Amino acid sequence: MATKRDYYEVLGVPKGASDKEIKQAFRKLAKEHHPDSNQSSKEAEQKFKELNEAYEVLGDQKKKAQYDQYGHAAFGNGGGAGGFEGFSGFNGGFGGMEFDLGDLFGDFFGGGSSRSRRRGPQRGQDVHMSLNIEFEEAVFGKEKEITLSLTEECEACHGSGAEEGTKAEKCPTCGGAGQVKQTQQTIFGMVSNVTTCPTCAGKGEVVKHKCRKCSGTGKVRTPKKIKIEIPAGIDNGQTMRVAGAGEVGEKGAPKGDLLITIYVKEHELFAREDTDIYCEVPITFTQAALGDEITVPTVDGKVVYTIKEGTQSGTKFRLKGKGVPSLRNKNVRGDQYVIVKVEVPTRLTDKQRKILKEFAESVGPDTYKENNGFFDKLKKIFG
Repeated sequence: MATKRDYYEVLGVPKGASDKEIKQAFRKLAKEHHPDSNQSSKEAEQKFKELNEAYEVLGDQKKKAQYDQYGHAAFGNGGGAGGFEGFSGFNGGFGGMEFDLGDLFGDFFGGGSSRSRRRGPQRGQDVHMSLNIEFEEAVFGKEKEITLSLTEECEACHGSGAEEGTKAEKCPTCGGAGQVKQTQQTIFGMVSNVTTCPTCAGKGEVVKHKCRKCSGTGKVRTPKKIKIEIPAGIDNGQTMRVAGAGEVGEKGAPKGDLLITIYVKEHELFAREDTDIYCEVPITFTQAALGDEITVPTVDGKVVYTIKEGTQSGTKFRLKGKGVPSLRNKNVRGDQYVIVKVEVPTRLTDKQRKILKEFAESVGPDTYKENNGFFDKLKKIFG
């Protein structure tokens, strides 16, 4: 049985990594191994699934705490009673006395005997998919309709797999137990081996007259339209869960879930850091020197901001509450930070050059404090 890799190893982060470090590592690796970018690589597809599984646990504080304490055993992937799965179908005896190890382990773990155990209802499988959305859709949320190909219960036989007017019958091989037992004499006594019934695959029933629509499977695959609500504030690489929108379960068991990994398209003007938005706005040399009212784009629309006289290139100012809503509280929003970049004019006319030279000659030593301070430091160092 293949050993499941440590989730921290999968994401390439140390065990004490912060939520931010885990998120950043997942984003980078998910983008690198996304199936859309590696369509011919089965290895990338498997790696992408492994990354999603690791982030689903480590990206959730509660699940992460359970994983840190119990490892994969916290989620039914090993340890505890499951650690004995190699012995689940073995029965042995000594001195002519036959006994069932399944009964023995059942006494320890409360599971009871493994004999005469039919396969019960099984929850439907989860469905994984990725979805590309616009920057603004990630900020404000969006209702979308998607189409999936899912297995549904066959309407003709209502999931029984039997043709109309007939029904499934008790399996003649296992008598409805779902398992068969083989016993043989050894030097230790009678040894029994319990395995899944090959005739009914553990169901305990067989269908003689199969439904023509589903060929006896009880399920049919059909395209299905589903409306999903993308939450405001979701970030690139995060996975949202739509409960009960996965594959149909067996024998009345609940459906699986739909897991959608979100990928946000890059914006022409905005960049995002957690719940904050960053934007660069060019201003002229004159605006920077004299001050001015400038128009600034935000996700809510344009706003007017007054820059002060003598604003330097690279100056950053904040627009409070113009960022991204928090996933935990949509009424709490981050901020928008605007960085101004002073644009130096090119292709000057002779008249413009003359005016600038006259201006340069007219300014005093206090006009360029940072420039003068730099050269003062040079003189001290080099003399």
